[in-house]
Amino acid sequence: MDSTDNSNYWAGSEPLPPEGPQPFLRLPLAVSLLAGALLLSHLARTLLPAAASDTIVAEYAFIPARYSTAFLAAHHLDGGSLFARAVPFVSYLFIHANWTHVALNTLWLLAFGPPVARRFGVLRFFLLFLLCGIAGAAVQLASGWGSADPVIGASAGVAGLMGICFRIIGQAPLSAQPRGALAPLFSQRILVWSAVWVVLNIFAGVTGLGSGPGAPQMIAWQAHLGGYFAGLLLCGLFDPLGG
Repeated sequence: MDSTDNSNYWAGSEPLPPEGPQPFLRLPLAVSLLAGALLLSHLARTLLPAAASDTIVAEYAFIPARYSTAFLAAHHLDGGSLFARAVPFVSYLFIHANWTHVALNTLWLLAFGPPVARRFGVLRFFLLFLLCGIAGAAVQLASGWGSADPVIGASAGVAGLMGICFRIIGQAPLSAQPRGALAPLFSQRILVWSAVWVVLNIFAGVTGLGSGPGAPQMIAWQAHLGGYFAGLLLCGLFDPLGG
């Protein structure tokens, strides 16, 4: 491969893999680090006493009621400092209900994360994941204002990566660092996939699919939608190949 093949890539993007047969699972560094962080954070919480684990959920899960002055006043609660209220917008992404929950999110990450990481590089990959997670929390806050149900899990952030991946795939083989322009937001492919994603999430929200009867609302479908659409919109701003 000529040295000029990588001349258009910004610093931070991973090099193209060598030609020829590739391993079945070849993960970019950013995806490996994020998957490890999700798994290790859950492992650490499982090793804590039950009371300490519950405290982590209470302090660092995203709870919309924490931002409602009416709720706090009615229950004589203190929402904490500005910093304490800001942290859960990110920290909830690294808290999961059980091993099944974190395993599903990790597998979802392994499916959609690599094309994003190869195109955007490590720093942009993590920034986009966090921004999509924050957007998911913001949508959940707006749609569930005053709700005391804790929202946890990396689903909103990974949904954002999925949205970005949808704008990448089809432009170049997934085995290589994608080079083509991002798919337009209003292309037929993006509109169809987005419609399917919205319907699936609304169906899950209405039926409670996956939560089980009487289970607490630990994962919010509204946050999935917020993260997904944030990914669709933000990726163009951070695309190293789009300028």
